[in-house]
Amino acid sequence: MLNPKLLEQIFTAASIQRWNDYPRMVDLVELDKQAHKFIIAYLLAKIEGDIDMSVLIEVGIFEFLRRVVVTDIRPDVFRKILKSKESELNRWVLSKLEDSISDIEDGDFYHRFELFLKDSDQYKKERFILKAASYLSTKWEFSIIYQTSQFLNDIDEVKKEVEDEIEDYYELIGVRKISLNKKLSRFIDLSGRLRFQKRWAQTPRVPETSVLGHMLVVAIFSYFYSKKIDACKKRLENNFFTALFHDLPEALTRDIITPVKYSIAGMDDIISEYEIQKIEEDILPLIPYDFRDEFSYYLGIYGKGKKDEFLNKINLKEIKIVDTLNGYNEDRYNIIDGVALKACDKLAAFLEASISIYHGVKSRELLRGKEQILESIKKNKNINGVDFYSFAIKIDEYLSDSPQGSHGT
Repeated sequence: MLNPKLLEQIFTAASIQRWNDYPRMVDLVELDKQAHKFIIAYLLAKIEGDIDMSVLIEVGIFEFLRRVVVTDIRPDVFRKILKSKESELNRWVLSKLEDSISDIEDGDFYHRFELFLKDSDQYKKERFILKAASYLSTKWEFSIIYQTSQFLNDIDEVKKEVEDEIEDYYELIGVRKISLNKKLSRFIDLSGRLRFQKRWAQTPRVPETSVLGHMLVVAIFSYFYSKKIDACKKRLENNFFTALFHDLPEALTRDIITPVKYSIAGMDDIISEYEIQKIEEDILPLIPYDFRDEFSYYLGIYGKGKKDEFLNKINLKEIKIVDTLNGYNEDRYNIIDGVALKACDKLAAFLEASISIYHGVKSRELLRGKEQILESIKKNKNINGVDFYSFAIKIDEYLSDSPQGSHGT
C-alpha cells in the first residue's frame, strides 16, 4: 500500500518550520498548514460545485509531496524558480521521491505525479482552488505572526502583500464569503486551532505533531488504502474527508487520550454525547446548508444521539451500519470504510510513537503506547485484503535498521 520511506518523508513535514525568519509565539509547521489547506479546499470546492473531489484530493497530495521535497526554499523564491526553472525543479523532485513512490499502484501513482509536474495546464480548476486554499491558510498563519512582529520595519509591507493577494481569488464564491468574516471564516478559525493541540500531550516526542497534522496523515493513509482496494470515486472521497475531519470536535472538547476515556466505565459515552451536542450547536451551523448533511456524515453522526466515524456505513436514503462492504463499491452506496479508517488512525499513532523512538526521544509511556497500538492493529489486521499489521511491522523494521534507530535517551 505504501513505502515506509514515503511515510517517513510525510512526517518530515511536522519538522518543517514556517515563518522561521519572524518571531513566533507558537511553532508553525508545514504539516499543519497543509492540513488546514485541505480543509479550506474542501469548503471552496463544495461551494463552487462541479469539482471532481477525487482529483482535488490527489492533486493536493501531489502538491504536498512536492512541498516536502522543496522544504528549504522560501515560498516567494519557490514561485520565482518555477517561472524560469520549473522543468529542472520538477525533475529534481521526482528524483528525490522515486524510491518512495515508484512501486505504489505498480507505478501508476508515480506516472500520474510525473504528468502533474510536467503539465501545469492539467486540472486547472482543482489547482486554482488549492492555490486559493493555500493562500487563505497562509493568511491565517500571518495573523499570528503579525502580533509578534509589529516592531519589524517591513512587517506592514508584508501585511499589505498578504491582504492584496486575496483579490486574485475573488472569482471563487467561497473566497468572497470567507472575506466577509462570517460563518465560514469562523469554521476556518475553529479548525485552525487544532494546530495548538499536541498529540501525546503527556510525553515528549520528536517531532511533536498536532491534532490538525494528525488528521491529514490519517487522510493520506486513507487515500492510499482506497487506491489499494480500487475504491470507487465517492468511496475514496468519503474515506479521505472522514479521516480529515475525524478529530475536528476536539477543537471544542480537546484531545482526550484513550486511557483517560476508558478509565471509568461509561466515560467514553459521556464524552461522545458531549461531542454530538457541540457538533450540532457549534460546528454544523457554520457549514453551508447544501452540504451540511454530508459533513455530518463525515463527522460520524448516523442517528439521533449516535456518533462513530469508525463504523462501516452505506448511505442511500438513510445511513446504515454494515458488517461488510462487499458488493457496495459503487458511488450510489456512498460508502465509508470506518473500520479501515480506524486502522489508518492507529497506524498514524504507531508512526508518531515509532518515529520519536527512532529519533531517540522515548519514555515508558511512549514505548508502552507503541506496543499497545501494535497489539490493537494485530487484532483486526487484515481489512479488505490490506494487512495493516504486516505493514506496521515493516515500518518498525525500516526504522530499526536505520543507524539512528539504536540511539536513545
